[in-house]
Amino acid sequence: MKKIYTIGEILVEIMAEKKGQLFTQPGVWNGPYPSGAPAIFIDQVTKLGAPCGIISCVGSDGFGRMNVERLKSDGVDTSGIRVLPGETTGSAFVTYHADGSRDFIFNIKNSASGKIGIGDINEQMLQECRHFHVMGSSLFSFSMVSAVKKAALIVKDNGGTISFDPNIRKEMLNIPEMRDALHYVLELTDIFLPSESEVTLLSSQTSPDRAVAGYLRDGIKEVIIKRGSRGAGYYSAEQTLHVNGHPVQEVDPTGAGDCFGGAYIACRGQGYSVKDALRFANACGALAVTRMGPMEGTSTKAEIMAFLEKENISA
Repeated sequence: MKKIYTIGEILVEIMAEKKGQLFTQPGVWNGPYPSGAPAIFIDQVTKLGAPCGIISCVGSDGFGRMNVERLKSDGVDTSGIRVLPGETTGSAFVTYHADGSRDFIFNIKNSASGKIGIGDINEQMLQECRHFHVMGSSLFSFSMVSAVKKAALIVKDNGGTISFDPNIRKEMLNIPEMRDALHYVLELTDIFLPSESEVTLLSSQTSPDRAVAGYLRDGIKEVIIKRGSRGAGYYSAEQTLHVNGHPVQEVDPTGAGDCFGGAYIACRGQGYSVKDALRFANACGALAVTRMGPMEGTSTKAEIMAFLEKENISA
């Protein structure tokens, strides 16, 4: 079975209690919750029984210990996480609006995660890695970009594959070096996992269909478009598939796309067909939004199977 690795930010998330709560006024905040897009992704991978690990940095503080202990207890190999004395674990404050939109205040670049660099890439550790996952949100500094490039090339040289979830903060596209880094990773990508709004962001095409065709023509093997409550679409040179969404009561959407990606990659690595991997991933994303807290949304195989049986969907 392939060992799956990822790299990037580990942080805590602190969430506004009320919708419409402002950052500019006192209010009640809930948390801290374990978070960070790569951390959520890899926690979902391990929940489905796939061997996996993460490369990151946390501070020598309670937030860092909480995250590392959570990942380790769930089954993630945390030996690639460096604990930095004197540094602070990253954080994100999030507030929700009535229309479903969210606002964040992040401390990532200036946190312990901002110290991730090329020195954190252990070539010996990555010898057992056959799949490497990259989050666009993790390409937040030049040192991080260098680390991602080194790790991705090691895995590719060893015959492994790369998946890429752009997870783009739009301000990154205004920085030429960051945009170049996104395109660099895209060129190495085997499995591309954009949300519907991200399909054309890294393409010269303005039409989603033409953008997908371009990605496949340029060497990407699979494009999976996450459509939230409307399900997902799969595109390769051989086939196109669509899975419908699930009618669930949304509590917290943060991390749902990361859970979807983690489930899909874990399932494919364990030999699931594309169709079954999509069904599992889609159910996993639906379950994620029903739970408060980003990493609280990860699901076990038993939970996903129970959900699918309840929905009368075979998998």
